[in-house]
Amino acid sequence: MNIADKNQELIIELEQIAEVAGFLWQRNWAEANGGNISVNLTEKYRTETFTGFESVFTINISEDISSIDGNIFFVTGAGKRMRDIARSPLNNGLLIRVSNEKQQVEIIDGKALTPTSELPSHLIIQNFLKRNGINNGVVLHTHPTELIAFSHCDIFLDSSHLTHTLWSMIPEARVLVPKGIGIVPYALTGTDILAQATLKELEKHDVLIWEKHGVLSVGKDIMECFDIIDVLSKAAQIYLFSRSLGCEPKGLSKEQLKELAAAFKLPDTT
Repeated sequence: MNIADKNQELIIELEQIAEVAGFLWQRNWAEANGGNISVNLTEKYRTETFTGFESVFTINISEDISSIDGNIFFVTGAGKRMRDIARSPLNNGLLIRVSNEKQQVEIIDGKALTPTSELPSHLIIQNFLKRNGINNGVVLHTHPTELIAFSHCDIFLDSSHLTHTLWSMIPEARVLVPKGIGIVPYALTGTDILAQATLKELEKHDVLIWEKHGVLSVGKDIMECFDIIDVLSKAAQIYLFSRSLGCEPKGLSKEQLKELAAAFKLPDTT
């Protein structure tokens, strides 16, 4: 019997992961094996579902991750495609338990897979969220074409300028992304350097652009993470389509953005 068959909460969570993975593929945000996901399932993984660890995977990580010691996560498998995760999450992803002391993750139900190469970054971020009492147990990394394109232009590597530009394209961007967009300078994928730079931005933002690479969002569930990126992608498309028509888009004015902030009780940072 599959481990998820005994746990309805776990089934629902895996179904939502599969749904979002399908959205990422349909949006062309997940070329080949691009992107990865981690979801903290500790509160939804009942002990009676436990059948023993299949294998142990050693983490090469210098960061203390004691805040998530013993926590259970779903993580995408190394080299696995989002279109395959959409079809079968547990055949293309893993359930793992973190062992901070031994710098290991114990693979509960991984079908002999290894975790995503971005696992150290995911665990460092998940530890940061738990340590700081932030109720966001999901980390989603994907490759939205329009947003990556913005990160190739120096003018948009300024967080304030990029945030204002995208906020002004569509009201939902201001409402759904109240903390704006952080920028993480380019760093080699899967490294502590990238993870540490990401933590600095997560102190201020819930969604970040990794320069010339992709986007990372954190949220209380995976659908929230997807929605944040989806609305920013729409805002980016509006900007780029307007430019293709030969005009610089006017966007919402500062007064209109202030009006939105007041109406939705958002921090006024315009």
